[in-house]
Amino acid sequence: MIPYGRQDIRQADIDAVTAVLQSDYLTQGPVVPRFEQAVASHVGAGYALAMNSATSALHVACAALGLGPGDRLWTSPVTFVASANCALYCGATVDFVDINPKTYNLCPKALAAKLEEAEQEGTLPKVVVPVHLCGQPCDMAEIHALAQRYGFRVIEDASHAIGGKYQDEFVGNGRYSDITVFSFHPVKIITTAEGGMALTNSKELAERMELLRSHGITRDPAKMTHEPDGPWYYQQVDLGFNYRMTELQAALGLSQLERLDDFVARRHELARRYDDLLANRPVVTPWQLPDTYSGLHLYVIRLDLSRINRSHRQVFESLRELGIGVNLHYIPVHTQPYYQNLGFQPGDFPESEAYYREAISLPMYSGLTDAQQDEVVAALDKALGL
Repeated sequence: MIPYGRQDIRQADIDAVTAVLQSDYLTQGPVVPRFEQAVASHVGAGYALAMNSATSALHVACAALGLGPGDRLWTSPVTFVASANCALYCGATVDFVDINPKTYNLCPKALAAKLEEAEQEGTLPKVVVPVHLCGQPCDMAEIHALAQRYGFRVIEDASHAIGGKYQDEFVGNGRYSDITVFSFHPVKIITTAEGGMALTNSKELAERMELLRSHGITRDPAKMTHEPDGPWYYQQVDLGFNYRMTELQAALGLSQLERLDDFVARRHELARRYDDLLANRPVVTPWQLPDTYSGLHLYVIRLDLSRINRSHRQVFESLRELGIGVNLHYIPVHTQPYYQNLGFQPGDFPESEAYYREAISLPMYSGLTDAQQDEVVAALDKALGL
């Protein structure tokens, strides 16, 4: 089976993790801050906070921005549920903004229209979470301009996008957002096995996230209510979480980061090759927003169902039967039973639902060979009945 994505682990990665196993620290040693600084330096951010998952990073980002009961967070329906759930963890409510049918990202025009209506109704969001689906950055300049006008904060869910660029600058530099979140899950561009990171240019937000990721506990006397009782002393000054990254994970991430640019470059080679191989097939290949350089975590095609005699499900199942581990990213969040119980209904976001009826994620990872890619396309031809 050729999977839709997989990690690229080499001897240097194994050696880096082994070195930590042989050291004095397995958690909370020197490697985590080194990884944080390396990522921050690479993308041009002021601060980076490593965590045990991107979901944790999203939660902490929301909490650091003061999201809570009575507040609203808006995001895209076409994302993993974590992009929305992070608001519910904070007691806030969630709403969605439909996607652009070409980029599959949150549509700035739909956002502008929804904001205008919300301003009149007194229901503006406190936070908007644009999701860089497949690694393609959203149109952040437009979203930032709307944030300045309507007063909301911006968290970039860049779980798919480390190594990508917007306007020739790396995603994560924070030019158009308050916080950016990366994911290091094994199928992502680089991996720490599990893990995530929140990046910001705000010292205040960085300190707040650092506190919240570790139980709300501080050892800084300046942040305590009284002088420490002794060198052993700490205080819990807020209700935080255990969201810390281990030294083992950070060591793997540091090693992987050295190959990040090569990983993304190879993904672009594969994408260009897919584009050529799939020309004249009854599928829509990914469209690139100008002024962006995608991290290309995923390569999503949309079936032109009017030109084939098979259903979306039949094509998907045929590919699996032929040994191609395709997937579908994602089921629109508002159609999930939990969100249906919150009042959302099918038909609420038609572009997202149309995307879901046609989308298939083909294998895309840096270790995919040209021969394997040829096998994927041959299987797709069979599945399409060509």
